[in-house]
Formats: sequence, structure tokens, C-alpha cells
Amino acid sequence: MRALQVVKFGESPELRELEIPKVGRGQLRIRIEACGLNFADLLMTKGTYQETPEPPFTLGLEVAGTVDEIGPNANGFEIGDRVAVFGGNGGLAEFGCFPAPLCVKLPDDMDAKTAAAFQVAYGTSHLALTLRANLQPKETLVVLGAAGGVGLTAVEIGKALGAKVIAVARGADKCAVAKAAGADVALDSDTTELKAAIRAEGGADVIYDPVGGALGDAAMRALKRGGRFLVIGFASGDIQEVKLNHLLVKNIAVHGFYWGGYMMFDPAALQNSMQELFVMYQDGRLKPHIGYEAELADAAVALEKLRRRETTGKVVVTVDHNRE
Repeated sequence: MRALQVVKFGESPELRELEIPKVGRGQLRIRIEACGLNFADLLMTKGTYQETPEPPFTLGLEVAGTVDEIGPNANGFEIGDRVAVFGGNGGLAEFGCFPAPLCVKLPDDMDAKTAAAFQVAYGTSHLALTLRANLQPKETLVVLGAAGGVGLTAVEIGKALGAKVIAVARGADKCAVAKAAGADVALDSDTTELKAAIRAEGGADVIYDPVGGALGDAAMRALKRGGRFLVIGFASGDIQEVKLNHLLVKNIAVHGFYWGGYMMFDPAALQNSMQELFVMYQDGRLKPHIGYEAELADAAVALEKLRRRETTGKVVVTVDHNRE
């Protein structure tokens, strides 16, 4: 089978021919149809992500496909079941073996590409906004990087929860994408003095920040008293410093949020969140946006586009099992 592997940290990943893996105890082998890309994949190529295996390893955190083989003690599934899984790695390949408890069965009306674009992005936004930030109807939510993979989902979920959503994105085209996803207001971060613009809209109750750096710092200064700041990631490459006296004076709470970490200390929260999200999807309240699509042979190109932030929504790699 083909697999895109990190052979050495700091070097471009390689498309390699490997043996199809044998399923282990408690595992499902999945015939992979699609894999969603994340900024974590880029960090893993450099060895800087918090959960990076030693090379060589196959990239790809979240996958969707069909159960191909079932290992001993892997209960609750049948061969042919359509599933998705956040496996941490191993998704940019034609087959992969993953722990059965991490796999979720897909709704009948959700295809593999949508499923591969769904788990991390929607799961991150839903759990962060509900469990951590406790976002309430009529509160104001500011979403940074609002046209990106997780940002667009935060816009959608924020609107579904009844909040006023202010989207912040780079350029008119990306602002238009965020508005189409339901944002009430879209601010161009290239041309807007962000703190003043948010304050002109009444300030923010919740900031959702997957960008970091100067943009996150400016947004934080527009938080209302009692506001909540969600640390989602640092796509800008810069980690801002937070002045604790600012948090004290305005009674601001800062919540670090790593979706994958819940697998270790509260997997039930992930499962409950995903079931709620599937219902929202089936009700038509969520419309996943796939901004760029590539076949496995071109996965390295897709990663580069993600690194350059040239895409909107989610980047998805598909797997053609009928290749010659």
C-alpha cells in the first residue's frame, strides 16, 4: 500500500510503498477513503507536535473509510461498517489499524470526505465553546482565523448556539467565506484595527483563537469584563504573552483547549459531543466546507498549501484504491 511518511524530521515527507498492516488486538483495520489535514501534521514533520512518534511514521490524524478487518476483542463493529477515527497518525495511507474504541460509526448521509473533514474541526469548536467557554445565546463570539479549518466550524457552531458571531479573516475573499458560514460581522485583519473594531461592536464575551500572536493579543484587549479566551492553536507561529494583571482586573478566564487530550482524561465528553454534532449535521445546521482536495499522490502538495494558508475551510486527501 501507499503511505505518506515522515522519514526524518525537518525533511519533506515521502510517499512510500509499505506492507498492508496486520490488525492487532482491540483494533479495526480500515480501508481508508479520505483523510483530513491539520496544522498538527505540519508540526509533526518538524517533530515539534506534542504527540509525535519517532520516524518513520505515517502522517494523517483523522480518517474515514470502511472496516476491512476486525481484531480480537474489538467489539461493536462489523466488516463493511463506515467509520471515522481520530488516530493521531497513520491516516495518509491506503489502510490503517486503529483502536476500536476510538472509531465512530457514520450517519448514513455522511460521505467519507465530509467525515474526514468533520471530527477535529467541529469537535474542537463544539467542545471548546460549550464545555470550556460556556457560550450563551446573545453573547458575542469573536472567531480569529475564521475562514480556516477550525475557524469556520466555530462560526457555524457559534451561530447554532445563538451567539452574535464576529469573524476575523485575512482579505475580502476569506471574509466572504466566513459571512456565508453565518457570521454576523466580518473583519479583515489586514486592514482593520482589531481591538477598536471589536469594541465598536460592543466588545467580546468569548474569543476563539487558533491563530495566536499579535492578532490574539489585540482581540484579548477587546474582551468584556468576565470574558473568556479560548487558546486553540498558534497558526501564526507566534505565541503571545498574557499579562496576568489584565486578567485579574477584568475577571477574564483563559482556557487552553486541546481536543485530542480529552481521549486521555474524558473520552465520554468527546463521544457525547460527536453525537450532538452528528444530530446537528443531520438537521442541516452544519455544512462542512472543504476548501481543497487532493489525491494521496499529491498529499505533500496539499500540506504545503495548508502551511501557506492558501486554502479556506478544510483540506482533505482522498485515496483511490482503483489506481493501476
